[in-house]
Amino acid sequence: MMSENVQIPELSLFGGPLHRLGVRLGLVRGGAGNLRLGLVLGLAAWIILLVTALFQGQGAKVLSLAIIGLHVRLLVVIPLFFACESFVAPRMAEFVRNILGSGIVPEDELPDLASDIRRVGRLAHSRLAEVLFFLLAFAYPVFESAVGMPGRTGNWASILAQSGGKLTLVSAWYLMFCLPLFRFLLLRWLWRLGLWSHFLRCLSKLKLRLVPTHSDGAGGLGYLEVVQEHFTPLALAISAVFAASFAEGIFLKTTPFEALYRMVPAILLLVAGLFIGPLLFFIRQLWNCRATGLDEYMAMAARYVQAFDHRWIRDKDASGESQLGTPDMQSLADLTNSMNVVRNMRLVPFGRRLVIEIAAGVILPMLPLVLLKFPLDEIVVHLLRTLTGF
Repeated sequence: MMSENVQIPELSLFGGPLHRLGVRLGLVRGGAGNLRLGLVLGLAAWIILLVTALFQGQGAKVLSLAIIGLHVRLLVVIPLFFACESFVAPRMAEFVRNILGSGIVPEDELPDLASDIRRVGRLAHSRLAEVLFFLLAFAYPVFESAVGMPGRTGNWASILAQSGGKLTLVSAWYLMFCLPLFRFLLLRWLWRLGLWSHFLRCLSKLKLRLVPTHSDGAGGLGYLEVVQEHFTPLALAISAVFAASFAEGIFLKTTPFEALYRMVPAILLLVAGLFIGPLLFFIRQLWNCRATGLDEYMAMAARYVQAFDHRWIRDKDASGESQLGTPDMQSLADLTNSMNVVRNMRLVPFGRRLVIEIAAGVILPMLPLVLLKFPLDEIVVHLLRTLTGF
């Protein structure tokens, strides 16, 4: 894109060595369409783990609910990581095109915007960052405290304790490849979320040309809600990790079911902070836009209604017949509608829809935990008795 000799690059926070490997293998196609890569990584690691377990006669142990977190990380969470990339990357780029095409970013702010996009792009594709994440994930157990995860299948000590303090082929494959791979992908995602938040913070510091009467109710920033909605797979993945850890604890009776009553709200707050928190950077600009809009539109409304009143109400020559079909009536109604839009303008660029979707992404993986407390047959019997009265 070109404007006043300022080239605005496309915002891209996704890529790196793993992405390039997926391209070479034909698993990544069409830019960010890398769901196949996630499925292959997770499924291949899980199949090798299962085959090794069957070969060692540990199939029943590996398939036990006591280590459900192992299967959730490989078969659910890793594919969701890559699915979220495929969903959200095009929306981020579209958001930048949207604010440029709509003129929200003034001409004199374009150089700063271009600089911010280039900066976050360099950081997103930094090889140094990838190397650091690799070391944190694979240099074990040196960095155990930094990247340890909850649950029986989330840390080195717990896995070793389950295998009698010795490394078997199964535990070695899981500890030395599967779990580090999961950690590596998680750290990459946290880095990208940090960069996206940084970009939004930089954008909020620009002198944006927000429009108080914009139909999205957010001065023209409404598309940000669409971007954040596409993070729902990542919210599902984060919640699934915690849900699997809770399932392990509840199954082994080391975690009471009642602990969920305080943990689930904490996870909701955590996820809300990750995906809704960055949008709060725009509160000040939206507040100023609404306040200025109310001042300007009220002044205009005052002049218009006074002229309308003088012409159609106070004028002795005005008659009902002369008022029929006049565009002044429709203009008055349009002005009232515009004032209502300004008055109801949101102070954050999102609504209830985003909150509900993110909350659903957190709660959905937690629902199966109810079956650990109340077996399915008991739930069905209770419901039938309630319906029939027997």
